[in-house]
Amino acid sequence: MTRSPFVRPAVLALSTVLAAAALAIPAEARHQTPGGPLPAVTPRAETPALHDDEAGGNADADDPAIWRNAAAPERSLVVATAKEGGLRVYDLAARPVQSLAAPPAAVPGDAPGRFNNVDLVRGLRLSSGRADLAVTTDRGHDRLRLYRIDRDRPGGPLTDVTDPSAPAVFSRDQAEVNEQRTAYGLATWTDRASGKAYALVSRRERTTVALLELLPAKGGRVTYRKVRTLDLPSAFPLPNGTSWSPCGEPGELPQVEGMVVDPANGTLYAGQEDVGIWRLRADLTGTPRLIDRVREYGVPGTYDEETEECAPGADPGYGGTRLSADVEGLTLVTEPDGDGHLLASSQGDDTFAAYDREREDGNAYEGGFRVAPARTGPDGSEECDGAAALNAPLGSAYPRGLLVVQDGHDAPGDGGRPSTNFKFVDLGKVLDALDD
Repeated sequence: MTRSPFVRPAVLALSTVLAAAALAIPAEARHQTPGGPLPAVTPRAETPALHDDEAGGNADADDPAIWRNAAAPERSLVVATAKEGGLRVYDLAARPVQSLAAPPAAVPGDAPGRFNNVDLVRGLRLSSGRADLAVTTDRGHDRLRLYRIDRDRPGGPLTDVTDPSAPAVFSRDQAEVNEQRTAYGLATWTDRASGKAYALVSRRERTTVALLELLPAKGGRVTYRKVRTLDLPSAFPLPNGTSWSPCGEPGELPQVEGMVVDPANGTLYAGQEDVGIWRLRADLTGTPRLIDRVREYGVPGTYDEETEECAPGADPGYGGTRLSADVEGLTLVTEPDGDGHLLASSQGDDTFAAYDREREDGNAYEGGFRVAPARTGPDGSEECDGAAALNAPLGSAYPRGLLVVQDGHDAPGDGGRPSTNFKFVDLGKVLDALDD
């Protein structure tokens, strides 16, 4: 989502034990002194601008995923969501390969399809054989949409294989769907022990995360079933003895969007936009732990219905130092030896934060960076919604891997029209910047 000028309200939820987990960050970690300006990396390519207006098909760039073609890495693809504009597929030169429309409204007056986040599943067993899939949340219909990936298929690499009878993720009926407290953020996960594939899905304007098992259906199609849900806290005890909830529109809770699962150990990282980054088991058991907070954590606010904004109060100093709300796209940079980074988009200050992938050190902060404009070429990334990294050779263009980030304000724009797109960054440059 685009950074909002306010943070969201909350009511007390979950147990005291889970809420207390929000206080687990050491004070020295919360108030670490920044080491100076963050390094900048520049994009090598950018996708064509999308326009969130009627003329542009209400297309708004949001979240990418990178599919690696093992047989020909240089022919890998980037699959990305465009909200009401559906899905876009790009080659490694950021050129459009395929565009798929979001499904229309069920009947006139109902919410139309709106693709929010996307992730990939490798080798899911279907009735027609194993296949790689792109999975996306259709916020408009409160469902998952699933697409088979066939790189050389005539007409485009993606084919819709969603079972028509696939259920709503959270809503009981169409009236609830139309309220749009529906499927929002997404991360996929394949359990190495069982081989089962799952999607973790967050709920818009709520703190709920659901675990869905992906299942084969007739005719090579895919459906899913809900395994369990978990509600993250919406109110947090502060060291001064008070309780804090993010401020925002009445009735909305602090939602989760950016999520990623570490495939090695089944650890889910979830970004609660106005709160921080949680670490928890991908099977949604056990107690979540808040590994970092946004700077605005603990700041009281008063909602103004006329301006639809929150007026912040005095900062009590309980927030973090690396993330400015909203915390958005999360992605992993994995290393064969188990090392690597968790990257998070700090949407409020147009930066990215990097944390150690190793949990034993508490996912220690390891630095940050900006995606800045190139001297001659693409502009940088602002108010980034989604990001995806792949630390594997992708031909001569990206021999050290690729980072794709959403740009919420593509420049120079087009006559004042709202413009967004995706920037392609050499992952090797990012790793070099973090090592400096």
